[in-house]
Amino acid sequence: MYPNSLEQLIESLKCLPGIGEKTAERLAFSVMDMEEERVHLFSESLEKVKKSIHHCPICNGLTDLDQCSICSDKTRDQEVLCVVEDPKSVFLFEKLGLFHGKYHVLKGLISPLDGVNPEDIELEKLIDRVKKGNYKEIILAFKPSIEGETTSLYIKRILGDLNLSITKIASGIPMGADMEYMDAMTLERALMDRKDVE
Repeated sequence: MYPNSLEQLIESLKCLPGIGEKTAERLAFSVMDMEEERVHLFSESLEKVKKSIHHCPICNGLTDLDQCSICSDKTRDQEVLCVVEDPKSVFLFEKLGLFHGKYHVLKGLISPLDGVNPEDIELEKLIDRVKKGNYKEIILAFKPSIEGETTSLYIKRILGDLNLSITKIASGIPMGADMEYMDAMTLERALMDRKDVE
Protein backbone atom coordinates (compact mmCIF):
# COMPACT_ATOMS: atom_id res chain seq x y z
CA MET A 1 0.00 0.00 0.00
CA TYR A 2 2.78 2.45 0.94
CA PRO A 3 6.01 3.13 -0.95
CA ASN A 4 8.69 0.68 0.10
CA SER A 5 10.85 3.08 2.16
CA LEU A 6 7.78 4.42 4.03
CA GLU A 7 6.58 0.87 4.73
CA GLN A 8 10.03 0.03 6.08
CA LEU A 9 9.94 3.05 8.42
CA ILE A 10 6.48 2.07 9.70
CA GLU A 11 7.65 -1.48 10.37
CA SER A 12 10.74 -0.15 12.19
CA LEU A 13 8.64 2.13 14.39
CA LYS A 14 6.32 -0.77 15.26
CA CYS A 15 9.30 -2.49 16.92
CA LEU A 16 9.17 0.12 19.70
CA PRO A 17 7.11 -0.81 22.79
CA GLY A 18 3.57 0.58 22.84
CA ILE A 19 3.65 1.55 19.15
CA GLY A 20 0.91 -0.08 17.10
CA GLU A 21 0.09 0.15 13.39
CA LYS A 22 -1.81 3.48 13.53
CA THR A 23 0.71 5.23 15.78
CA ALA A 24 3.59 3.98 13.59
CA GLU A 25 1.86 5.38 10.49
CA ARG A 26 1.24 8.73 12.20
CA LEU A 27 4.89 8.94 13.33
CA ALA A 28 6.18 7.97 9.88
CA PHE A 29 4.15 10.72 8.21
CA SER A 30 5.38 13.13 10.90
CA VAL A 31 8.99 12.23 10.01
CA MET A 32 8.23 12.92 6.34
CA ASP A 33 7.01 16.43 7.27
CA MET A 34 10.18 17.21 9.27
CA GLU A 35 12.94 19.40 7.90
CA GLU A 36 15.83 17.38 6.46
CA GLU A 37 18.24 18.72 9.08
CA ARG A 38 16.02 17.50 11.92
CA VAL A 39 15.62 14.05 10.32
CA HIS A 40 19.40 13.83 10.00
CA LEU A 41 19.84 14.77 13.69
CA PHE A 42 17.20 12.17 14.67
CA SER A 43 18.94 9.47 12.63
CA GLU A 44 22.33 10.45 14.05
CA SER A 45 20.97 10.32 17.64
CA LEU A 46 19.68 6.78 17.12
CA GLU A 47 23.05 5.58 15.83
CA LYS A 48 24.99 7.42 18.53
CA VAL A 49 22.94 6.03 21.41
CA LYS A 50 23.37 2.50 20.09
CA LYS A 51 27.13 2.85 19.62
CA SER A 52 28.16 4.85 22.69
CA ILE A 53 25.87 3.75 25.54
CA HIS A 54 27.15 0.79 27.56
CA HIS A 55 26.96 -0.62 31.09
CA CYS A 56 29.12 0.98 33.78
CA PRO A 57 31.76 -1.57 34.86
CA ILE A 58 31.10 -0.77 38.55
CA CYS A 59 27.31 -0.43 38.97
CA ASN A 60 25.90 -1.87 35.71
CA GLY A 61 24.04 1.40 35.03
CA LEU A 62 24.02 3.06 31.63
CA THR A 63 26.71 5.51 30.59
CA ASP A 64 28.62 6.85 27.60
CA LEU A 65 31.76 7.37 29.73
CA ASP A 66 34.33 4.87 31.05
CA GLN A 67 32.51 5.01 34.39
CA CYS A 68 29.08 6.50 35.07
CA SER A 69 28.81 9.96 36.66
CA ILE A 70 27.27 8.52 39.85
CA CYS A 71 30.09 6.04 40.47
CA SER A 72 32.75 8.69 39.83
CA ASP A 73 31.04 11.27 42.09
CA LYS A 74 33.04 11.36 45.35
CA THR A 75 30.49 13.64 47.05
CA ARG A 76 27.82 10.94 47.14
CA ASP A 77 27.27 8.82 50.26
CA GLN A 78 29.76 5.94 49.96
CA GLU A 79 28.12 3.90 52.76
CA VAL A 80 24.66 3.41 51.25
CA LEU A 81 24.02 1.22 48.21
CA CYS A 82 20.62 1.08 46.50
CA VAL A 83 20.07 -2.13 44.49
CA VAL A 84 17.62 -1.89 41.58
CA GLU A 85 16.48 -4.31 38.89
CA ASP A 86 17.20 -2.23 35.77
CA PRO A 87 18.96 0.99 34.65
CA LYS A 88 15.63 2.83 34.21
CA SER A 89 15.09 2.66 37.98
CA VAL A 90 18.31 4.63 38.57
CA PHE A 91 17.04 7.50 36.39
CA LEU A 92 13.69 7.36 38.20
CA PHE A 93 15.34 7.79 41.62
CA GLU A 94 17.69 10.46 40.32
CA LYS A 95 14.78 12.52 38.96
CA LEU A 96 13.30 12.57 42.47
CA GLY A 97 16.61 13.88 43.83
CA LEU A 98 16.04 12.28 47.25
CA PHE A 99 18.71 9.57 47.23
CA HIS A 100 22.39 10.56 47.46
CA GLY A 101 24.13 7.20 47.80
CA LYS A 102 25.43 4.76 45.19
CA TYR A 103 23.48 2.31 43.00
CA HIS A 104 23.91 -1.24 41.82
CA VAL A 105 21.86 -2.46 38.85
CA LEU A 106 20.92 -6.13 38.53
CA LYS A 107 19.98 -7.72 35.24
CA GLY A 108 16.36 -8.32 36.25
CA LEU A 109 14.88 -10.31 39.13
CA ILE A 110 15.02 -13.98 40.13
CA SER A 111 12.09 -15.85 38.61
CA PRO A 112 12.39 -19.66 38.76
CA LEU A 113 9.12 -20.08 36.81
CA ASP A 114 10.67 -18.17 33.90
CA GLY A 115 14.01 -19.94 34.28
CA VAL A 116 15.77 -16.84 35.66
CA ASN A 117 18.24 -17.89 38.37
CA PRO A 118 20.60 -15.81 40.60
CA GLU A 119 23.52 -16.24 38.18
CA ASP A 120 21.38 -14.90 35.30
CA ILE A 121 20.97 -11.51 36.99
CA GLU A 122 24.69 -11.27 37.92
CA LEU A 123 24.22 -11.36 41.70
CA GLU A 124 27.87 -12.41 42.10
CA LYS A 125 28.95 -8.94 40.96
CA LEU A 126 26.78 -7.34 43.66
CA ILE A 127 28.03 -9.68 46.39
CA ASP A 128 31.65 -9.04 45.39
CA ARG A 129 31.09 -5.27 45.40
CA VAL A 130 29.44 -5.31 48.84
CA LYS A 131 32.20 -7.45 50.36
CA LYS A 132 34.92 -5.14 48.99
CA GLY A 133 33.12 -1.91 49.92
CA ASN A 134 32.49 -0.13 53.22
CA TYR A 135 28.71 -0.10 53.02
CA LYS A 136 26.59 0.26 56.14
CA GLU A 137 23.22 -0.10 54.43
CA ILE A 138 21.95 -1.94 51.39
CA ILE A 139 18.55 -0.71 50.14
CA LEU A 140 16.62 -3.17 47.98
CA ALA A 141 14.38 -1.18 45.63
CA PHE A 142 12.44 -3.76 43.65
CA LYS A 143 8.85 -3.74 42.42
CA PRO A 144 6.38 -5.35 44.86
CA SER A 145 6.00 -8.77 43.20
CA ILE A 146 6.81 -12.43 43.80
CA GLU A 147 10.04 -11.95 41.82
CA GLY A 148 10.94 -8.87 43.85
CA GLU A 149 10.32 -10.71 47.13
CA THR A 150 12.28 -13.76 45.98
CA THR A 151 15.25 -11.61 44.95
CA SER A 152 15.13 -9.64 48.24
CA LEU A 153 15.06 -12.77 50.37
CA TYR A 154 17.91 -14.34 48.39
CA ILE A 155 20.11 -11.23 48.78
CA LYS A 156 19.25 -11.03 52.49
CA ARG A 157 20.29 -14.67 52.93
CA ILE A 158 23.57 -14.23 51.02
CA LEU A 159 24.57 -10.96 52.71
CA GLY A 160 22.98 -11.68 56.10
CA ASP A 161 26.29 -12.60 57.77
CA LEU A 162 27.91 -9.25 56.94
CA ASN A 163 27.77 -6.43 59.46
CA LEU A 164 25.37 -4.16 57.56
CA SER A 165 21.72 -3.15 57.48
CA ILE A 166 19.62 -4.61 54.64
CA THR A 167 16.41 -2.64 54.05
CA LYS A 168 13.80 -2.46 51.33
CA ILE A 169 11.60 0.34 50.13
CA ALA A 170 8.10 0.42 51.59
CA SER A 171 5.20 -0.63 49.42
CA GLY A 172 1.47 -0.51 49.80
CA ILE A 173 -1.49 1.64 48.85
CA PRO A 174 -0.52 4.70 46.77
CA MET A 175 -1.77 8.17 47.74
CA GLY A 176 -5.22 8.90 46.31
CA ALA A 177 -5.95 5.28 45.33
CA ASP A 178 -9.40 3.77 45.79
CA MET A 179 -9.35 0.80 48.21
CA GLU A 180 -11.81 -1.27 46.17
CA TYR A 181 -9.35 -1.47 43.27
CA MET A 182 -6.43 -2.75 45.37
CA ASP A 183 -5.27 -6.34 44.81
CA ALA A 184 -4.77 -8.71 47.74
CA MET A 185 -0.95 -8.56 47.62
CA THR A 186 -0.92 -4.74 47.78
CA LEU A 187 -3.34 -4.72 50.73
CA GLU A 188 -1.33 -7.39 52.53
CA ARG A 189 1.90 -5.45 52.02
CA ALA A 190 0.23 -2.22 53.19
CA LEU A 191 -0.91 -3.95 56.39
CA MET A 192 2.51 -5.48 57.04
CA ASP A 193 4.37 -2.18 56.42
CA ARG A 194 2.05 -0.09 58.60
CA LYS A 195 3.56 2.81 60.54
CA ASP A 196 2.63 4.89 63.60
CA VAL A 197 0.33 7.85 62.99
CA GLU A 198 2.42 10.96 63.62
